[in-house]
Amino acid sequence: MRAMVLHQQAPIETEPLVMAEVPTPEAGPGEVRLRVRACGICHTDLHVIEGELPAHRRPLIPGHQIVGEVDAVGPGVSESLLGHRLGVAWLHRSCGVCAFCRAGAENLCDNGEFTGYDADGGYAQYATAPADFAYELPASLPDVEVAPLLCAGIIGYRALRLAEIKPGGRLGLYGFGASAHIAIQIARHWGCEAYVFTRGEEHRRLALELGAAWAGRAEATPPRPLDSAIIFAPAGALVPEALRALRKGGTLALAGIYMSTIPPLDYQLLWGERTVRSVANSTRQDARELLRLAGEIPIHTEVEAFPLVEANRALRLLKEGKIRGAGVLKVD
Repeated sequence: MRAMVLHQQAPIETEPLVMAEVPTPEAGPGEVRLRVRACGICHTDLHVIEGELPAHRRPLIPGHQIVGEVDAVGPGVSESLLGHRLGVAWLHRSCGVCAFCRAGAENLCDNGEFTGYDADGGYAQYATAPADFAYELPASLPDVEVAPLLCAGIIGYRALRLAEIKPGGRLGLYGFGASAHIAIQIARHWGCEAYVFTRGEEHRRLALELGAAWAGRAEATPPRPLDSAIIFAPAGALVPEALRALRKGGTLALAGIYMSTIPPLDYQLLWGERTVRSVANSTRQDARELLRLAGEIPIHTEVEAFPLVEANRALRLLKEGKIRGAGVLKVD
């Protein structure tokens, strides 16, 4: 099969992903094999490729927002799944027996594995995954539109919950890429006012089109104090800016898997029982709830599609903030 393979972590500008012919994977016990139709691109892919996250295996096929059709099943998996369109997300598998898994927090599993990081992902014609970690997708959403839901959507949904935003509350969104443009649609569905902070003029326009009450730069002061805020951009310098905009008792959720250094904080920014918390991975329950909600709202994803061979260019545009909404690789 054809795949975009990473042999050595390097800046995306050097085009470290190489198109190669590699063996087609076989579905192992409890697994399905997907003929990949589409795979979303994500800042986490950039962190893996460029080395901000340590390498777990090499060579590696990245990609963890996979949409495909089941064309083979391994031992222990019903053949009734053949032909089904399923999605695969970041959490590849969890152990099911550690304290976190037993407590329903499999996203924190001591032995968790992640798609496109510990296991080969979807920048390829075929990919395998445990059947228990693959999801039925809303039939109303085409492949390229549903792919971003499998990470950007799921993480955005979990971040909304951990930010403790209530219906009718005022929500700040810092960074307006793939996750935020989905999260704002959920927040608006819940009757929340959304205030968007982003450096890109095009991103501010999209935010307003999607119902933001206000959009400005990160250092700007919103018209009203925020009840909750989420930082999607991997920029630690945004933390004090978001805390300044947050009312007493408010919660700030940090939704990235990686963030640059957070500057020293004046205690007054935290005083008043403000909470800062991270968002770490996601659970299968998060995925199921988000995908169900996506069909009900319905969520519309703004997508720019690229052929698989252009993965390096697509990721470079993502890094430069030049993708409107989400980027997706179309796989033949």
